[in-house]
Amino acid sequence: MSVLDNAQRYGAISRFLHWGVAVLLLWQFLSAATHALLEDSWLDELMWATHKPLGFLLLVIIALRLVWALLNLSRRPAAVSRLAALGHQALYALMIVIPVLALIRQYGSGRAFSPFGIPLMDGFDSEKIEWMVGLGNLLHGELAWLLLAFTLGHIVMAFWHRIRKSHEDVLARMWR
Repeated sequence: MSVLDNAQRYGAISRFLHWGVAVLLLWQFLSAATHALLEDSWLDELMWATHKPLGFLLLVIIALRLVWALLNLSRRPAAVSRLAALGHQALYALMIVIPVLALIRQYGSGRAFSPFGIPLMDGFDSEKIEWMVGLGNLLHGELAWLLLAFTLGHIVMAFWHRIRKSHEDVLARMWR
């Protein structure tokens, strides 16, 4: 298996980043759904405690993934259509914007944030920065559910292309 991407399939690094993001996104969606549906339960406490630090980790991995994708752009398999390319661009945009909105909200709240013990932002004692908190409250969750819809569409289309004999099996590019 090649480390770098090529015109037929994604390389080991692209695959690792793709499936790593997939697992972390699944956990984020499950932790958000658990928080919404089973608030204050033991499961909510267990999962919700991981939501912010794993969200930050996701942002870091997605940034690395985007840099890696740009470095491999000339080698990667071509998109099957313009619509597929736009869908991937929307996925990347949402995967960046959503955690950035959470960080803006976190900062505006005045609370410190140290994911995995790494001091990212200090808290402050003055008034909250309302526009930052409001922006995060308004868009973070809603865009996350939109990301879930796009992610499910991405999965459905990958399987659609796999089962349609007249289409290229795009799942094989990322799977094996």
